[in-house]
Amino acid sequence: MRGALMYGPGDVRVEDRKDPVIENPTDAIVRLAASCVCGSDLWAYRGLEPLPSVPTPMGHEYAGTVIAIGDAVANVKVGDFVVGSFFASDNTCEICRSGYQTHCPQREAAAPGGAQSELLRVPLADGTLVATPSAPEPDLIPSLLAASDVLGTGWFGAVAAQAGPDRTVAVVGDGAVGLLAVLAARELGAARIIAMSRHADRQALAREFGATDIVEERGDAGVARIKELTDGLGAHSTIEAVGTQEAMDQAIKATRAGGHVGYVGVSHDVTLDGLGLFFSGVHLHGGPAPVRHYLPDLIGRIMRREIDPGRVFDLVIPLDDTAEAYRAMDERRAIKAMLTM
Repeated sequence: MRGALMYGPGDVRVEDRKDPVIENPTDAIVRLAASCVCGSDLWAYRGLEPLPSVPTPMGHEYAGTVIAIGDAVANVKVGDFVVGSFFASDNTCEICRSGYQTHCPQREAAAPGGAQSELLRVPLADGTLVATPSAPEPDLIPSLLAASDVLGTGWFGAVAAQAGPDRTVAVVGDGAVGLLAVLAARELGAARIIAMSRHADRQALAREFGATDIVEERGDAGVARIKELTDGLGAHSTIEAVGTQEAMDQAIKATRAGGHVGYVGVSHDVTLDGLGLFFSGVHLHGGPAPVRHYLPDLIGRIMRREIDPGRVFDLVIPLDDTAEAYRAMDERRAIKAMLTM
């Protein structure tokens, strides 16, 4: 098969690699219909976090057709079109049943061989993969791919922030996760959605997904603008979808006392001011999104064409050109790049 490997910062190569095989009876092999580059992949690409190995197989978002299963797999079968989350889980333990599959005691990487490839071995397939009710039309594949991470992550951010009717929601971050958090807030019934963005193309997509207001200011100026829009109180619900110190500070300060911050940006060198948090009266909840918990609902909405999260893919590029997909996202020429097989 063809698959992407990262050799170091700025060095992504697509090479011939061995096809994955069933290693455990709980495995499945999936022929991918599409994959993509995640914003979190850019941390290593920019040299801001170390690679676990050199070279490292890349990618953790996937959707495709099951072509082989282990002897213990019962919930999916060969021929099913499936979507899975970036963490594999058994989906049967107490933690999974409570909706936190990313914290399953049995969890492991769902794409150990890298999902920026033609084929993928998925461990714990019964607990990790969700089959679509029928074979999807080709135009639905981008949205189903989005469900495997960025849609599910944005959705969890909105749920963690308790977005809902009669609430004003602010979204810090205009990448794919932030934009889909806007969509999630709309679907959850938010009365007002404030998207924080300085980029015209992302502002337009945010409005398409349901944003009612755009705030271009950042930091303290952004906080002041949100408070100006909310009678000086701040948002009821704020979603932090970046993972930097500035974004977390902005999210907490922009939220009213008694409000909720849902943080889903992968934190890098973020610290909390304990005394400031103590007096803020703000609830914090977040972390790696339990995408598996939301997949059945999200797949249903997509298959019924109620939502179109695949709109975040503004660059579609062949797998062999994965290096260009990384460059385009790194240079902010693309919101999110989809890789075709």
